[in-house]
Amino acid sequence: MSIRVGIDIGGTFTDFVVFDETDGRLTTFKIFSTPDDPARAVLEGLQQVPAAARQIVHGSTVATNALLERKGARTAFVTTAGFRDLLYIGRQNRAELYDLAARRPEPLVPRTLCFEVPERVGPDGSVLQPLDETAIPPLIEALRSARVESVAVCLLFSFAHPDHEQRLARALREAGFVVAASSDILPAFREYERASTTTASAYVAPVLDRYLGRLEAALGGTLRVMQSSGGLIHAREARAQAVRCVLSGPAGGLIGARFVAGLSGTRHLITFDMGGTSTDVALVPDALPLTTEGTIGGLPIGIPLLDIHTVGAGGGSIARVDPGGALRVGPESAGADPGPVCYGRGGIEPTVTDAHLVLGRLRPDAFLGGRHRLDAKAAEEALTRLARTLRLDVPPGLTPAQAAARGVVAVAEAHMARALRVISVERGYDPRDFVLVSFGGAGGLHAATLARALGIRRVLVPAQASVLSALGMLAADVVRDYVRTVMLPGTTSAEELRRRLDPLVRQGREELRAEGFASGQIRIERLLDVRYPGQSYELTVPFGRGWIRAFHRLHRRRYGYATPDLVPEIVNLRVRATGPIAPPALPTVEAGDPVPPSEALLDRTPVVLETSRADVPFFDATRLRAGNRLLGPAVLVRPDTTIYLPPETTAHVDRFGHVWIDT
Repeated sequence: MSIRVGIDIGGTFTDFVVFDETDGRLTTFKIFSTPDDPARAVLEGLQQVPAAARQIVHGSTVATNALLERKGARTAFVTTAGFRDLLYIGRQNRAELYDLAARRPEPLVPRTLCFEVPERVGPDGSVLQPLDETAIPPLIEALRSARVESVAVCLLFSFAHPDHEQRLARALREAGFVVAASSDILPAFREYERASTTTASAYVAPVLDRYLGRLEAALGGTLRVMQSSGGLIHAREARAQAVRCVLSGPAGGLIGARFVAGLSGTRHLITFDMGGTSTDVALVPDALPLTTEGTIGGLPIGIPLLDIHTVGAGGGSIARVDPGGALRVGPESAGADPGPVCYGRGGIEPTVTDAHLVLGRLRPDAFLGGRHRLDAKAAEEALTRLARTLRLDVPPGLTPAQAAARGVVAVAEAHMARALRVISVERGYDPRDFVLVSFGGAGGLHAATLARALGIRRVLVPAQASVLSALGMLAADVVRDYVRTVMLPGTTSAEELRRRLDPLVRQGREELRAEGFASGQIRIERLLDVRYPGQSYELTVPFGRGWIRAFHRLHRRRYGYATPDLVPEIVNLRVRATGPIAPPALPTVEAGDPVPPSEALLDRTPVVLETSRADVPFFDATRLRAGNRLLGPAVLVRPDTTIYLPPETTAHVDRFGHVWIDT
């Protein structure tokens, strides 16, 4: 495939990155998303890409939205007799410990669609009660009567003995149901988490299957999908195990950030991805931050996920006054349709984007490279109405709209700064030890201010910041993750552990060879989930001669103490098989002097700063040269994003056109 296309669907825009391997050319563009039918934006955008020899990598929000908006398939849950209420009992954990009125999220399956089958397997995999085959036909009839489309099957201890579950799943598939079996999705212990993950996969599978099926039929070529863990899988596997794609868009951003930062040798990152609807942040202390304890919509998801924290603050976040008279920003978003007021598509409520336009930090004639002019007058009127509702005391020299706009930006940045502290300070990391990598269409307007608030000294805004998630999809490898619960003492020999890992290794090699990778290309990581006896949760360490010492060190770093005289226990074996994909070559820019070329200066325009108002230089970032240096306040304009340099910041451009800001 000579042309590779990365596609990321956001709440406001759908991003495209096209890499032609024959000539090394990289092009990017954006079009408005179509929330009523996400595939429509994808197909419209692909009309601009030659269809021949095309390979497509896609980050889909379809599974995410179906889960968060509770718009998945009508799903049933089938489990061992006596465990029908598993999804409703859950765990005793409470997200709001001191909120007496807190309510847990409702399970995806109503209790009337929870069914039981007579069978029982012990924790060691022994069969205590054989599967009652005569119970399957009545179960199928009940599922049909209930108009069920999809079924989640999670039998007790099926990870130790999957035969009963696989036979039941096979019968249900033959009867015409979409089936997610826990022994396929998450063959590991912790019954509730396994059931929740399997149910989520069954719930979104028909929705994602229809969406990807339509794309495959329309596109031709090869279609791969980004997993929530940061690796790629073929579309057919995504359709079968839909839960693996519930965070595919944000995962692409982390891969892209790590890729572009790695070109300069920068490894310790805090990523800041601000789009139109939400902001995703993550801490990357060299390795990608994988977790198996994630939650989505309040429901536990036990498969490997990139540890990403999301807040409802984006360029389209709506500003409003709450019943107490306070200014609120988000989590409601204007999205793509109607979008912010200044888009002129029917929006009437002011947003963060409208606020930046009123403050003078956005150029009305430069949005999307000039293809869509922003309506500054409409934004001014919307924020003036907000100022009246707030009864603002307007500072001298500002209009009511500008005063309200400054407040909107300050509130949005407070939300985002809090999110950055959650993934750094609250986890024992000093944000001053990291570089903030800013991307997403709106990230550059806030990154330097947020970095200052957290004491971060350097900010990287890539040249492809606005489409970095789509670029990350082209830089991602094909990855398969496998897990098996073993419950072994730490005294187990290395030979025995390797023997038990070997079937997972063989499975990984076989599946990647089927994807076209040669045996010599495939990378295998062997991992152990380990804990001290009596603990409830594990830490993951690489399997090798010093895995016990590595566990003690990791435990001390994570929790502040270690107990070296205790022999840990091994809970799960994990294997990650990787088929490497060559990342695209990034274009470079011409070298220049420290002083930016005169043709890069667009003009000087009045801008409302944090505490004052001043005439600020606006630069065409596409005309800046490597080595150019800039002093804030200044605004750098790209065709698809804008970078704001607050007063007393400095910035320089590297050979790839990336902007490095010193705060």
